[in-house]
Amino acid sequence: MPALTLVKLKNVTLPIPGAEPWYAAPGDPALSVMTDFRERASVTTADGATIDEALEHMKHTGVRCAFAVDPEKNVVVGLITAYDITSEKPARHMQSVSGKRGEVLVRDIMQRIQDWQVVNISDIERSTVAAVARLFEESRLSHIPVMETAENGERRLRGLLSAARVKRLLAK
Repeated sequence: MPALTLVKLKNVTLPIPGAEPWYAAPGDPALSVMTDFRERASVTTADGATIDEALEHMKHTGVRCAFAVDPEKNVVVGLITAYDITSEKPARHMQSVSGKRGEVLVRDIMQRIQDWQVVNISDIERSTVAAVARLFEESRLSHIPVMETAENGERRLRGLLSAARVKRLLAK
């Protein structure tokens, strides 16, 4: 195993990390635009939270999507996006149950796991940003969960792709 070596810096000034704008090129690895849950925690909301509580939580954490969890079982049961909450979905639900907006829960309008369209991490590892952009364009989805299979065969969430993020990173 090679030994690590410390060196002194020759310059006395450095640019501020993260201050420069970050862009992605179409040929860049698809992994560069994925939110990797090994590096960053996922944002979650209880499936029994109101949609307004969930939206406020997403705003506070700076995301447009949260995984809906069953707090009793401590498992992911769905996905809710800011787009779902601000769309006609809540109004349709309120009309179907003769309810009020403050009574609409995440579980009422979330995308249930069985309805998800997902991509495997192995495909993302071999793909480009252009392919991810094309996938969003063709599917018209706003978010795509990225799955991996553990050594024991268990499927689990590895990351998340966001159409808005890909579009923003490709814009110069």
